[in-house]
Amino acid sequence: MTSTDLHLPRGATANAWYAVDIGPELAGWTHSSLRVVELAPGAGHTFTTGDSEWIVLPLEGGCTVRTEQDEFQLLGRKSVFADVTDFAYAPRDARVQIASGAGGRFALAGAKCERRLPARYGPAPEVPVEERGSGDCARRVRNFAAADAFACDRLIAVEVVTPGGNWSSYPPHKHDEHRPGEESELEEIYYFEIDGPGGLGYQRVSPSRPGGADLLAEVRSGDAVLVPDGWHGPSIAQPGHDMYYLNVMAGPGRNREWLIRFHPDHTTGGYR
Repeated sequence: MTSTDLHLPRGATANAWYAVDIGPELAGWTHSSLRVVELAPGAGHTFTTGDSEWIVLPLEGGCTVRTEQDEFQLLGRKSVFADVTDFAYAPRDARVQIASGAGGRFALAGAKCERRLPARYGPAPEVPVEERGSGDCARRVRNFAAADAFACDRLIAVEVVTPGGNWSSYPPHKHDEHRPGEESELEEIYYFEIDGPGGLGYQRVSPSRPGGADLLAEVRSGDAVLVPDGWHGPSIAQPGHDMYYLNVMAGPGRNREWLIRFHPDHTTGGYR
């Protein structure tokens, strides 16, 4: 892939239904998907899950999520920088309705899967929050759908908030090979929002193999970066502007696990 294929600026994948619409066909891979739907007050959106499982994650505002048998009231949040949020899991082969009285923006994190698990509600107080790194590598990780935090068939998803001026997704690491007990093969999407007007950040992806993914991009709110392979990181937040990103991952491995290898030329201190 070229750098143009890997960095998707705000609006690049927008259509009549979604502000962001990234599926396997667009990304050129097999499993991971991300959509962002924006609803006016009183509006709704209906979609079928097909052969993928999905998590409805409020970015701004609250909503009601309905499947054929279940209904979940999501309180949501004022913004991605405010706090953790509750969320809803929708299984494959289902019809899902999202409705919002006050309006809002909602991420749909998806992954092609085999098993049909039950629809479920994820309460905000049960989301594990991790303070990762230290000093200018400190950041906060919300492991709402990490492999060991919430049951899915293939989908892994987390949120990261990086204080202005700090580095995260550091040291560079990768998960593009199946190495039992050491590394899992996962396709990954980064979706960014930057706090404050005019804010920006930078994202690096460097090759782990000849001809592999290679990107250094300036990212702003609404941008996405695809990581089909390669060492990814750092993610750098502009001083004075906190950086948020949503990571959506899935892969072909039999076990749903997040196993990474660090770049040998960098210290692992940022992950302690």
